[in-house]
Amino acid sequence: MSYDDNNIFAKILRGEIPCKKIYEDDFVLSFYDINPQKKIHALVIPKGKYVDLDDFSQKASSEEMVGLLKGINTVAKKLGISVDVGKGYRALVNINEDGGQEVPHLHFHLFGGEKVGKMVSWILKLKEIF
Repeated sequence: MSYDDNNIFAKILRGEIPCKKIYEDDFVLSFYDINPQKKIHALVIPKGKYVDLDDFSQKASSEEMVGLLKGINTVAKKLGISVDVGKGYRALVNINEDGGQEVPHLHFHLFGGEKVGKMVSWILKLKEIF
């Protein structure tokens, strides 16, 4: 998947499409997902042109990497879901088609405000096999 300058997140970053902004700094923009899957469902995107986490980890500067991680934590605190101020949250990133990525711009989903539930565990998989 190559970076598409006309993807929806690129347009949001350029101000061509509005968003319900939560937080913004030099490295990230965060806004509410338009199709929330949980009580709280926010997105955190880097401002740089990165397709996915693999692309980001290979090309981003150390400052951008730190900025993204701190941005995620700042957003979780602002939303009241970080362990410092809330009960916890799930941070999820999809990578490429098989990973469920729909927009070719790196983005983290933050879910919270209610119990998110367990991920499918290897124990459940073993029960299916045997």
